[in-house]
Amino acid sequence: MLNLINLTYIPVFLLVFVRMISFLIAMPLFSYRTIPTPYKIGLSFFLTITIFQTIDVSTAIVNELYILLLFKEAIIGLLIGFISYLILSAVQIAGGFIDFQMGFAIANVVDPQTGAQSPIIGQYFYIFALLFLLSVNGHHLMIDGMFLSYQVLPLDTFISIGDQSIALYAIQTFNQMVIIAFQIAIPIVGSLFLVDVALGIIARTVPQVNVFVVGLPLKIFVSFVAILFFLPLYMMLTRSLFEYMFQAMRHLLFLLGGT
Repeated sequence: MLNLINLTYIPVFLLVFVRMISFLIAMPLFSYRTIPTPYKIGLSFFLTITIFQTIDVSTAIVNELYILLLFKEAIIGLLIGFISYLILSAVQIAGGFIDFQMGFAIANVVDPQTGAQSPIIGQYFYIFALLFLLSVNGHHLMIDGMFLSYQVLPLDTFISIGDQSIALYAIQTFNQMVIIAFQIAIPIVGSLFLVDVALGIIARTVPQVNVFVVGLPLKIFVSFVAILFFLPLYMMLTRSLFEYMFQAMRHLLFLLGGT
């Protein structure tokens, strides 16, 4: 009898598993290609077991709409993970602004998460952001958000995907991400702008100096000094970025739930 009861819960367990593994595929930390796929599946499985014991599974009814429920769970997990990755991408965009000013725009590195090329300073900032996220247990808060998602979006409810407020919120989140990226990059970019102004004055007053030869290493040196000087400010902005990321995930959940 016990085995029969356990077998009846397998479809409901699969619903929880699909939402969790979709979230881990899209979130900015566990979605790295360097993390083995069996580890992601195993972590999703054990987290699903934990969540399954804490939510009310009696409301989930397995009927002809079960396939749609599976798609709904996958969409929820992917959207929540993607919104967190989108906001954290502000760090790489800020690094792209800095690389363009200091002359590193032509030299990119391969991002292990996406497999695409990313700016050097952006990847440097991104690694610091991930380490800061781990140090403050931000990944625990993100997983805890998935636990809370079942209170806002139970297994038997569908999401209001046609609501225009979701699209508007996505645009607003993207705009806010660009603003945060500009705030992160503006101290270094502003310093390099002053260096360009100084080099322009030198080129006009002392024509014998080849500013094209002197300017590139000078801008690189000033960039690294400015990054070291403004690193505490960067950590403060990264903390604000994480706070906004958690708020965005929470707000998206309520929008998907129609509240």
